[in-house]
Amino acid sequence: MVVLLRTSVGQSLRAARTMQGRTLRDVARDARVSLGYLSEVERGQKEASSELLNAICTALGLTLSSVISDVSRDISSREAIKLTVVDAA
Repeated sequence: MVVLLRTSVGQSLRAARTMQGRTLRDVARDARVSLGYLSEVERGQKEASSELLNAICTALGLTLSSVISDVSRDISSREAIKLTVVDAA
């Protein structure tokens, strides 16, 4: 299983937005990015530049470091999941 940074970043941002009860439109307006672009970032289809990621974090009231820490934990846990085949013979 390939772990993509953009997927984990998107999941983290979406989780924060939905926990705050905010809409894509609301956050996109505050971050000054298009609604479609923010949607693509959340779905892991676009990789946001550091400037845009910072703007989205600010709009959500998050620090960039907290999102990166969350993403790091997520990726570490996914990398730790390995399937081991044991030969019973």
